Amino acid sequence: MSVFGVNERLAAYQYANKTQKGNAAGKTNFADTVKQTAENSSASRQEQYVEYLKQRYGANVMVKQIGNDQRSIDNFGASIAGYNNVAIAPNILVQMANDPEKAAYYEQKIQKALADFPKHQAIASANGFELSSYAVYVDEKGVVYKLVTGDLKPEVRAKIEAQVRAEQAAKRARRQKYQELATEAAERRRQLVELQYQKQLMEDALKKSSFDTSVNYHFISRTQTSAAAMAYDSAIGTYDGGMPGDIY
Repeated sequence: MSVFGVNERLAAYQYANKTQKGNAAGKTNFADTVKQTAENSSASRQEQYVEYLKQRYGANVMVKQIGNDQRSIDNFGASIAGYNNVAIAPNILVQMANDPEKAAYYEQKIQKALADFPKHQAIASANGFELSSYAVYVDEKGVVYKLVTGDLKPEVRAKIEAQVRAEQAAKRARRQKYQELATEAAERRRQLVELQYQKQLMEDALKKSSFDTSVNYHFISRTQTSAAAMAYDSAIGTYDGGMPGDIY
């Protein structure tokens, strides 16, 4: 069992134990907290309530409004660590601190969201990720969100990077092969142009050297067809012997 798994189970046990004690005490918990801090005149009711929530959940409780844009969410995720974070919009915190029914409603939502962490951790792990932080956020409209940050497991990242390197190597090999084929094709085209030029020169030379202007000469390369090449060789031999004629 990994250290990560042991720590998560220990945190879940500690959280469940605190929750059970809080439920047994009921609504008197916050009243007790207010009474205990009454001597501190600088502490507002909201500050006292935040302290109560910290004691109840054993969590890092923040009074914070997070923007709905991705950058704000990412910045918040980067600013926290661990798996027991609670952020509450200021207006919602005021409602919770002054209205027992609102407090009970949102506390139950927060408790449920915190208890869901092991499930989300298991889902992330099954998909090759490991979580680095987890937070429950109650926005200004009272909507409860779960904010999770994490990254690929090192072994999964290494496997993906190896696959990427292999694919890049294969692409380089294909590009090299295509380049070689393109070079060969260009060389063949050059040879064909050269051959066509030589054929034209040969035909022109044959026409100029022939006494019979009615004869048409067609020079066929060996590379075109072996049968035609043999016919050409035979015709050239005849021409050299003083007997010009048609060459096909």
